[in-house]
Order: sequence, then structure tokens, then C-alpha cells
Amino acid sequence: MKIRAVVPILAALLMTPAVWAQAGNAGAQASAKVGVINIQAAIASTAEGKQAAAELQSQFAPRTTELQNLQKQIEDLRNRLQTGQSTLSDEEKARLTREGDQLTRAFQRKQQEFQDDTNDAQQDVVNRIGRKLVDVLNKYSKDNGYAVVLDDSSQQTPVIFAANQIDVTQDIIRLYDQSYPVKTSGTTAPKAAAPRPAPAAPAPKP
Repeated sequence: MKIRAVVPILAALLMTPAVWAQAGNAGAQASAKVGVINIQAAIASTAEGKQAAAELQSQFAPRTTELQNLQKQIEDLRNRLQTGQSTLSDEEKARLTREGDQLTRAFQRKQQEFQDDTNDAQQDVVNRIGRKLVDVLNKYSKDNGYAVVLDDSSQQTPVIFAANQIDVTQDIIRLYDQSYPVKTSGTTAPKAAAPRPAPAAPAPKP
């Protein structure tokens, strides 16, 4: 049983719209351009996105450690059962098995709660940055004559080929950082909820 990676720089769980289209004036000229952007990379690569990823790592670190400790307890119990097959009494084997089952259920419950909470926290970050990034993209598209900008990070928008010259991702990241500079002074990571204590293992019989 493996613990899922925690908060992987936001990119793994980003959910974004498939197509960003900026309609020009009603009489759009034939010279209007088409561009592409990797929305996932753009959100994760802004200074605000990097700061948010670091804050989430810090926020959920205690719960990650708690899950790792629970997993180690479960593995230790399994090892004791395997190595003691010929030496442990049937009563002791049954006790260790029950204890392992209890810890496994606690681990699975806490792991699911952890995954749900990290997903919600990541999505809040994506929504917050994404709304502002759309504003930056809309202005950029108008100013530079783009009629349509496609998100090539979305599976719903399969871009087979796009020349580097029409990729606006780096431009949008740069403009976003200029428009929304991060505040470093006095900024602290949100406090994580106190982890629930793991069930204590009964002391072995003498």
C-alpha cells in the first residue's frame, strides 16, 4: 500500500476549461491569429502558483507524516506475523491480525480524507489563479490580435501540432506576474488541521 504523493506542484490535479476563445470585433479581420497555451503549466509556473504549492506542502506535511507513521505500524505488524508463524501462539496471531485490521481501516479512512482535502485545497488555488489568468489572457489576446487561444494541456482540446511561435504560455506567465506580484512579507502558510491520533497499539504480553 502506497501513500499518494502530496501536492505535486498543482499540475497533476488541475481542472481547466478546454478552449479559451477571445472573440474580436464583429468584423474580425482575416489577419486575426490563433494561439495555444498550456493552462496547467501557466497556473503552476506563476510566482503565485509556486508560492501556493509551497504553502500547501507545508499545510499538509503533518498529515503526510501521520499517514507514513500509520503505514509503518501496519507493515511492522505484518512482519511480526510473518516472522512469527512458527513461534507465536494462535491467540497472539489473532490479536496482531485484529490490530492490523484496525490500523488498516484507520489508514484508509485518513488517506481518503487527506486526498479529498488536498484536492479541495488545490482546486481553490486553481480557481483563484485561473480567474485572474483568464483576464490577463483576454487582454493579451485583444492587444495582439488573437481570435482563438486553445488550451493544449486539456484532453478535450487535442492539439496535434502547434508551432512554438504561437505558444503564448510564457507571455501570459510573465504578464500575470507583473499584474499580480506575490506578497512575501507577512505571508504565512495556512494552519493545517490537527491530525487525528492513530489508534494506539496494545502493549505485547510479557
